[in-house]
Amino acid sequence: MTAAVTGERGEELRVRADELLATARAQVGPRLRELVENRLAAVAAEARYHLGWRDEQGRPVARGGGKAVRPALCLAAAAAVGGSAERAEAPAVAVQLVHEFSLLHDDIVDGDRTRRGRPSVWAAFGVSSGLLCGDVLLALAFESLAESRTGALGLGELARTAVELGEGEAEDVAFERRPRAAPQEYAAMAAAKTGALMRCACLLGASAGGAEEERARELGAFGRHLGVAFQIADDLLGVFGDPRVTGKPVGSDLAARKKSLPVVAALCADGEAAQELADLFDHAGALGPTEVEHAAALVERAGGARVARREVTHRLALAHSALARALPAPAARRDLLALAHLLTHRDR
Repeated sequence: MTAAVTGERGEELRVRADELLATARAQVGPRLRELVENRLAAVAAEARYHLGWRDEQGRPVARGGGKAVRPALCLAAAAAVGGSAERAEAPAVAVQLVHEFSLLHDDIVDGDRTRRGRPSVWAAFGVSSGLLCGDVLLALAFESLAESRTGALGLGELARTAVELGEGEAEDVAFERRPRAAPQEYAAMAAAKTGALMRCACLLGASAGGAEEERARELGAFGRHLGVAFQIADDLLGVFGDPRVTGKPVGSDLAARKKSLPVVAALCADGEAAQELADLFDHAGALGPTEVEHAAALVERAGGARVARREVTHRLALAHSALARALPAPAARRDLLALAHLLTHRDR
């Protein structure tokens, strides 16, 4: 299977992936609620709000939280090696909690005032509340995982993942202060910031499902490569995406002068378009709508979009190779491939 799955087969994969995400939300949601309601007090309001259960005044709202991508990967990895979804529930909850922690902190670091179509937690409740809520959710992740069958291996992997996430975020912040960076450096940063948790989700799911360590680590490699492909596909949406897909204004990453992979690759290119883009990014302040449109055209002309699309294809190929080594039978790989397709073909 390649990245270029289209037509009827692509729609079949998308439908299956949507089913897997819905199943993951249904399985993980009740345990998340139980943890928040029974274990939290001082930051319970912020957690309920962030997870999409309540509004700023604490009133119930009919909205969901995230898509549950990482729990879905965890549960699918467990099933792929012959394990049950129940055995993988605790690690699935743990990786979702780590993800929620990272979102809370990322919004503060990046100054993003919007998350999932409404004010982010720090914008609604204050920076201190956002930081502390994130800290508590991270601690709850370890509490959840301690109940699982993954033992010391699982706790160690989750701890290493939390460190790697922090390092990746720090590298991402450093990127914004540098006038130039190589695409290879960006890919390494994405492997930490986004790939680490997807790796952890797949590895812990496989381990909970009963896989031996080598097989679990191959599934982890699938998750890491998929995470990089997903991040870069998201970068392309941040430059060229439809707001109905991204949930953000047109060219939001460009407006904030974010150095995502298409921009990094374009700035490293030779030629007039690359230099003009560099001059545009050197100016202070956010870019206006006309400048954003012009910057997107410059990224395309300088070859940044082409480099990014090529890297998505390359990372997907690496992910598929790791998956084939871990799961030789195509039937066992089906659900993980469906999720990979959905995450890298986000056109709705």
